[in-house]
Amino acid sequence: MNQMNDYITVIGAGIAGSEAAWQIAEKGIKVKLFEMKPIRKQAAHKSENFAELVCSNSLRGAGLENAPGLLKEELRLLESVFMAAADRHSVPAGGALAVDREEFSKDITETIKNHPLIEVCYQEVELINKDQITIIATGPLTDGKMMEEIRKFAGDDQFYFYDAAAPIVSADSVDYSKAYWASRYGKGTPDYLNCPMNREEYDHFYRELIHADTVPVNEIDKEVFFEGCMPVEVMAKRGLKTLLFGPLKPVGLEHPETGESYHAVVQLRKENREGTLLNLVGFQTHLKWGEQKRVFQLIPGLEQAEFMRYGVMHRNSFINSPKVLAEDSSLKEYPNLFFAGQITGVEGYIESCASGLLAGRYAAAKFLDKKALSLPAETATASLLRYITTSPSKNFQPMNINFGLLPKPEQKIKNKKERYLKISDNALKALRDYVKEL
Repeated sequence: MNQMNDYITVIGAGIAGSEAAWQIAEKGIKVKLFEMKPIRKQAAHKSENFAELVCSNSLRGAGLENAPGLLKEELRLLESVFMAAADRHSVPAGGALAVDREEFSKDITETIKNHPLIEVCYQEVELINKDQITIIATGPLTDGKMMEEIRKFAGDDQFYFYDAAAPIVSADSVDYSKAYWASRYGKGTPDYLNCPMNREEYDHFYRELIHADTVPVNEIDKEVFFEGCMPVEVMAKRGLKTLLFGPLKPVGLEHPETGESYHAVVQLRKENREGTLLNLVGFQTHLKWGEQKRVFQLIPGLEQAEFMRYGVMHRNSFINSPKVLAEDSSLKEYPNLFFAGQITGVEGYIESCASGLLAGRYAAAKFLDKKALSLPAETATASLLRYITTSPSKNFQPMNINFGLLPKPEQKIKNKKERYLKISDNALKALRDYVKEL
């Protein structure tokens, strides 16, 4: 045993922390899991449950022709507690995997709390013990004394970006005479509610959006937005047609009954299993709440929309992982301290889960004085960690999983879908062989 206590400490019961704690406990090791909720909540937190999904209820594409789909399948093979709960509480979302957020988080919380080797401690941690094997999974909203502690061990050269959550409306308040259910290109089941716009409607909406009032950014901070979660108003200011190639893309969304095509289409996705709540897809925003109501009600079908949650803006922090983290997610200078989740620079729910899973397994191996068996390089999970710990960029930025991070197949395949499916096939074959060796 390579530490002072008979347990591993995990700080933070978000997605990464919960997954890490589970992975450690499943190795037969005691865990003390510290969570500051409900003693203290961040602005983005609404629930007291673990693994809260604060931005969207979508875990993105489910098919193996896309990288998120591959990562999710890998996590299933690695017996992720997060993915098991997600599959149990999925809601219709066409070609994507989306979950009932409330039921999902309740499930995770109960599963973690009922594990005989996990002790949940509801308190805010203010000090880090470098001699104790610890996983720091405090999330992108880390602040206060914990942030000071992280700076002490990881250095001051950290980065930050602003993240934004999309608004949610009541399904009963939508005018269905103007909206229709369909999935892009007719793929899968028609799980998206589509609100079409003609050119005049779009131009009016665009003008109001780019001139709407936003929540002021903290004066000491610089406005830096992550490309994968760009506020819709920031995206719009890049040009009149930018949204038409992004969240308002009309291609493949012809009306299923009339065949009519449109200049722009806003999509809404079910937020819960019952379908009583709808999320405006791609409408992350930091507009003031009154402006959100005024501008988004210009969308045909949403004129009388009842907003059950407005979009919110929050500051996300992350460390300079390529500089300070070793290949096992531990600090190079303090090998007992592991980092997991968005604070490492992974971006997204499933990416945070993968980060927590690996940190948990590596920390468990260190506790048992065993050499951890590295994941195959062909996998999405290993590729994500490789990017986080070895990125050569001088301006390290958060990253979603994507096929650009994975090794290319040996044979050249021109068709993109076939090439991606081959990459996924290679990754899953390697991972299945890896799992057999465990």
